[in-house]
Amino acid sequence: MKKTLPFLVFFFVSIILLCDNFKDRFVWVFGFNIEKNEDLEEVKRILNDAKKNDFNGVILSAGLDSLCKKDERYFRNLKEIRECCEKLNLELIPAVFSIGYGGGVLSHNKYLAEGLPVKDALFVVKNGEAIFISELNVQILNGSFEEFNGNRFKYFNFHDQPGEVSFVEQNIKKSGNTSIRFENFTANPYGHGRIMQEISVKPYRCYRMSIWVKTENLQPQGCFRLLVLGDKKDLAPRSFNLPPTTDWRKLTMIFNSQNFEKVRVYAGVWGGKTGKFYLDDWMIEEIGPINVLRRPGTPITVRNEGSGEIYKEGEDYEPLIDKNFNLWTNFDRPFPKIKITQNSRIKNGQRLRVSWYHPMLIYDSQVTVCMAEPEIYEIFDHEAKLLWETLNYKKVLLNMDEIRMGGTCEACLGKDMAELLGECVKKEVEILRKYNPKAEIYIWSDMFDPNHNAKKDYYLVKGDFTGSWNYIPKDIIIAVWGGRPREKSLEFFYNQGFKVLIACYYDADNMNDVKLWYEISKKFNNIVGFMYTTWQRKYGFLNVFKDILWNN
Repeated sequence: MKKTLPFLVFFFVSIILLCDNFKDRFVWVFGFNIEKNEDLEEVKRILNDAKKNDFNGVILSAGLDSLCKKDERYFRNLKEIRECCEKLNLELIPAVFSIGYGGGVLSHNKYLAEGLPVKDALFVVKNGEAIFISELNVQILNGSFEEFNGNRFKYFNFHDQPGEVSFVEQNIKKSGNTSIRFENFTANPYGHGRIMQEISVKPYRCYRMSIWVKTENLQPQGCFRLLVLGDKKDLAPRSFNLPPTTDWRKLTMIFNSQNFEKVRVYAGVWGGKTGKFYLDDWMIEEIGPINVLRRPGTPITVRNEGSGEIYKEGEDYEPLIDKNFNLWTNFDRPFPKIKITQNSRIKNGQRLRVSWYHPMLIYDSQVTVCMAEPEIYEIFDHEAKLLWETLNYKKVLLNMDEIRMGGTCEACLGKDMAELLGECVKKEVEILRKYNPKAEIYIWSDMFDPNHNAKKDYYLVKGDFTGSWNYIPKDIIIAVWGGRPREKSLEFFYNQGFKVLIACYYDADNMNDVKLWYEISKKFNNIVGFMYTTWQRKYGFLNVFKDILWNN
């Protein structure tokens, strides 16, 4: 017995140290509509697999910050998930309060989206309406692809490798006699198959660009893009989920020219591998007030071009409301006219200068909200109360990642973006702890990491997120995320005195990156645990994840 006692002491100390090092063994559950019974059953299956593999917590992202919008079925199924977690002794951790992906807030008020300014667009009054007038003849020259010499199309600055990657196509076209065809992408060292034209624009105006596309076995999926560059700045980060094979399909997007007088517009593939695609009828136009934002930080201004007199909404002109407002779709439609009231100071024939703000769709689904509008914190408070009453949360993850707009509307213009972000997080933490003062708060890392997204002019942000980490509470646990290990990020948060949860996996074909994360984690004593993180509902590696981390 005396000989075995030291061994037993060592064994139990080792177990205690293991639990201390990995007290958080979480799985990320995302991408499920829990109102659907089939998704509910799949979530419950994941919970059972997580328990079998010694996970102790589930972070659930499922619309938990818009509970007041949910129906009875949602709450019934959420209750089943909660009861399943209780039975399995898994902690249910809600993920809430996103700014970058503002769907929860926008379900309460669509006008809380961050806005880009349109400044002094020209309108002329005729028959009781102010009609938008484009001041510059903006167009894609030869957008119908009818003018060419050999395999080279006239007026375009370039298209990749004419006669090798890009070709004149006269058999398959949307209209006219000709389209442009792209194939043989591997003949380009980067897999590019693109076409570009530089065009003149008016600064701070809204433009609509459309093109017809046809694909045949195009791979990889998602490689097709439309791109608008002002100098090196991407003015419209968009993606389109084109099927690998589809008949002619019209793609439409809007962008704001910001401070640029010239932009370069691209269509094509980056990193293409196989298949073909065709382009035809490429068009661009300046447009009037589509998706006009209406909130304190996005004022609408209508003034007399000559005298500078500012007219009053509701007295001189009817409220400028886009009845077809849609943040995600339906950009290819008429925009509203400004209707002049009967007793208006505005007269027929007058030239007006009109300013407003519009949102931007980023990639295929992301709309950012404005952190400086007080109403969002009223929404957060309302939802936190419901969240507490529904789940009695002990831990919460703040979905404060990838904030790709800000500093452009009047509410946040000129503010220190790092400080504004920090104040936003502080308010979120205060609201959550209003209902549970002992709540433990986690947050995605990227917007507080100078090695990641905490930097100047990130995407469409006007300002600098550098230093944001100085404005958030030190007891927040940072969820450092990514597929490949971020050793510099781990070192940074260690030096800043934050505890860290490592959120890794990211849908790779194997667990090699997880092994590297684990080896690097040994260098730091502030790691509280790991989270199995999938964005494509791939939960088949839970056992391997466990073997690398908990059983190592």
